[in-house]
Amino acid sequence: MATVINMPRLSDTMEEGVVAKWLKNVGDKIEEGDILAEIETDKATMEFESFYEGTLLHIGIPEGGSSPVDVLLAIIGEEGEDISAIINSNNTDTKTEVLEEVKEEKTSDSDASDTSVTVPEGVEVITMPRLSDTMTDGTVAAWLKKVGDVVEEGDILAEIETDKATMEFECFYEGTILYIGVQEGETAPVDSLLTIIGPAGTDVSAIVANAGASTDTAAPESKPTETKTEKQEDKTKVKEATASNTTANNSSGRIFASPLAKKIAADKGINIADIAGSGENGRITKKDVENYTPVAAPVKEVTSSEPVATAPVMTFVATGEEKSEEIKNSQMRKAIAKSLGTSKFSAPDFSLNIEVDMDSAMASRKTINAIPETKVSFNDMVVKACAMALQKHPQVNTSWTDNNTIYHSHIHVGVAVAVDDGLLVPVVKHTNQMSLTQIGATVRDLAGKARKKKISPAEMQGSTFTVSNLGMFGIENFTSIINQPNSAILSVGAIVEKPVVKNGQIVVGNTMKLTLTCDHRTVDGAVGAQFLQTLKTFIENPVTMLA
Repeated sequence: MATVINMPRLSDTMEEGVVAKWLKNVGDKIEEGDILAEIETDKATMEFESFYEGTLLHIGIPEGGSSPVDVLLAIIGEEGEDISAIINSNNTDTKTEVLEEVKEEKTSDSDASDTSVTVPEGVEVITMPRLSDTMTDGTVAAWLKKVGDVVEEGDILAEIETDKATMEFECFYEGTILYIGVQEGETAPVDSLLTIIGPAGTDVSAIVANAGASTDTAAPESKPTETKTEKQEDKTKVKEATASNTTANNSSGRIFASPLAKKIAADKGINIADIAGSGENGRITKKDVENYTPVAAPVKEVTSSEPVATAPVMTFVATGEEKSEEIKNSQMRKAIAKSLGTSKFSAPDFSLNIEVDMDSAMASRKTINAIPETKVSFNDMVVKACAMALQKHPQVNTSWTDNNTIYHSHIHVGVAVAVDDGLLVPVVKHTNQMSLTQIGATVRDLAGKARKKKISPAEMQGSTFTVSNLGMFGIENFTSIINQPNSAILSVGAIVEKPVVKNGQIVVGNTMKLTLTCDHRTVDGAVGAQFLQTLKTFIENPVTMLA
């Protein structure tokens, strides 16, 4: 009997998936455990395994196609089995659901009659995609296609900035771009009208009006309008060419490069126009910039008769001049603001401070790092000490809900990492079961991925406690905002050399200040104080962490 396989829910926030690649074809024999396809979710591209045996009879979603969760993905059964009834039944159910949703969404408050709009044949309405698990709206960083352009399946339509990265948005349809709903630099909520693709000349004004969007940028319907649009585009290109002093990488004078590629090139001091693009239409990608090797310019000999160039005169802003500049908030900054704002204004927090003697820790670290191919930082020692202290004080390793306090038996320590656009918190899973060297290697690997924006969402989820260290910046003492749903976060300051009292004598010592910020709904003052005392013991006596 045939088995229907639907689009799986591969993450907790996944609403739809894209079939990145099929590894099996219709007619292939399938064994339990075989990888059927690679499916792109809102978090990562994952392999989808078959739990059934038989012959692959039908593929419901082609490569590059997207589909909501629980929609027909494939059918596995006996070779030659008739599955037409299953396919027809599935299509009928899907169409019914879509029509019901369209009717509900298109109903006008001012008109009781049915105002649902019929989408013309061949027309595809594309909405703002959800490209990350926390994305609520997106900003169009750049359009790579314009109204009137013919696009094919697989073409890159635009670059969309989410709260985590700027990502290329691929087209899954063929046709002509009839309408663009979100212009470059504009921000729109997820699922709002982004663009419309269909046969050239199709009237989509009804769809645009029904979506509440302006029809000013809709596809041209008459030749005079086309002429006017072309003239405006020509003027725009002339302005761009005039404003740019660099060599263009195509005949139109425009340099096609992703925002990330431009940023990396600017950071490295590389002229973006000198780089040969490997992307579509010669587009410059991040990889092109990273692999680019500047060619040294030939040194010109200066003769006595030639004038020697002098350094340009520095210009200064006149005293008293005032200048302000508005920089659009990135999606990552918006997400950070929302998360920390929710934490600060919902959790009744309090902070506890303690000063730790670091002389023994410094001596122990020096001994450990003397071992070949071994590197342990003070932060690694703090993370290890926190994991061990959490074992002794499980009330700190908790999460608050309205009805219950969740006690976590596992210990996952999040380590805050500063990146160009904000802050990410990679998570070291089962920290209490790891050695100092294992913690060090894991933290360095995750931090490197975070700074390069290569870290996966799964590597930033599930923390039960967080450590934030600003000691490397010389900050001696600070207070962090709790990373919910954690109950506490530890702020680690710099190691300071100063006079201390030991055995009644004033001597030179090394100390470090720690600040524990707690959610008072789960952690009381005495519990937090006891946790800090245990933490202090582990850090001041590193040998106890090896017992």
